[in-house]
Amino acid sequence: MTNGTLWAELVAYGSGIALSPLHIGLLLLLLLGPHPLRRGGLLLLSWMLTVTLMVVLLLTVGHGLLLSMAQGSSHRTGLDLLAAGALLALGIKELLNGGEEGTPPGWTRQLDRFCAMPLPLLLGISCGLELISPDDLFLFAKAASALLASGLSRLQEGLFTAVFTLAASLALLLPFLAVLVGREQVLPLLERSKQLLFAKGDLLVGGLSLVLAGYMGWQGVEGLRLG
Repeated sequence: MTNGTLWAELVAYGSGIALSPLHIGLLLLLLLGPHPLRRGGLLLLSWMLTVTLMVVLLLTVGHGLLLSMAQGSSHRTGLDLLAAGALLALGIKELLNGGEEGTPPGWTRQLDRFCAMPLPLLLGISCGLELISPDDLFLFAKAASALLASGLSRLQEGLFTAVFTLAASLALLLPFLAVLVGREQVLPLLERSKQLLFAKGDLLVGGLSLVLAGYMGWQGVEGLRLG
């Protein structure tokens, strides 16, 4: 795998993780509420640390078990096919939910309750939701498998892990940076973004999930052919 292909894969998998409507909505509410930089910054930091630690853990396990993640290996082919199935199911579910006009997504009704929680509890729940999401787990595993298959040095793995963390955090990082630069100027934009997310978040996630499912399904079929 060339470095260019690896960059593209990590950005694609990271983008799939980044588009978490619940976490983006939660951050927007924190940025629109009291102490936005402190509360929003801690949520963003906890998200980035969770992403990084998850990839490092998977890489450590992969190296320890000497897993082969080359194209055509049974480990990678199985992961590709399972990930494709999980993302296909998620995409269909989100698109069906997004088609219910006038009905706000179920996750939107939880956000105000989350924001009212003490900050340590809120951060813990946020990290927990990030880790138990089946589609996110597959995307984490795919990112780690791409790094393992590339035969990188530990320094290179660290660099590409940082790239993946940035890609997986971009949807949270951009609104936080906008508030950091000038909160009063971006408040109307944040409010409109929140309303758009609540209205179209399911369709966005569903569409991206189907695209990633198609790519991983193709990778799985190629693996079966090569194996």
